Amino acid sequence: MAEEEERELTEEEQAAVERKAKRKRWLLLGLLAILLVAISVGTTVGLLHMLGAEEATPVAGEEAPVEEVEPEPERAIYYPLKEKFVINYNVRGRQRFLQAEVNLMFRDNDVAKAIERHMPRIRNDLIMLFSGQEFEDLQTPEGRELLRQDAVRQVRQILEEETGEPGVEQVLFTSFVMQ
Repeated sequence: MAEEEERELTEEEQAAVERKAKRKRWLLLGLLAILLVAISVGTTVGLLHMLGAEEATPVAGEEAPVEEVEPEPERAIYYPLKEKFVINYNVRGRQRFLQAEVNLMFRDNDVAKAIERHMPRIRNDLIMLFSGQEFEDLQTPEGRELLRQDAVRQVRQILEEETGEPGVEQVLFTSFVMQ
């Protein structure tokens, strides 16, 4: 019986030794994984730092690249022409009307003063332009776009003649009603 107890103790001790060995293996594998991750991160950070330093320092004989900073474009200013344009058309013996609200878009405040100063001529020329159109043409999107482009040219031409600069970028229809 004494021998059997010794064998049982030996088997229990052996099981305990095996458990400790497994724990050590898992602990070593975990530490090894952590070490590999730390080495990988350190290498990556080091390489990025070195590459960043190389880009920042110019090579001997080379000038450092100069970054061109584009000036921020001025914000658009919208100037509504106060009164709506009302144009009448005679289409196949029937009276037809166009009512349009027009805004001018520009980026320089000085242009607003020039527009106000020359408003009678601008309104006159736009009325003449609108009334010279064919009513059927204005019913299509293409016809309205062509009219808008003609209006831009007309307003630019007036401002160019009077101030020396075209000033206006766009003529925008904010309302365009045809009856």
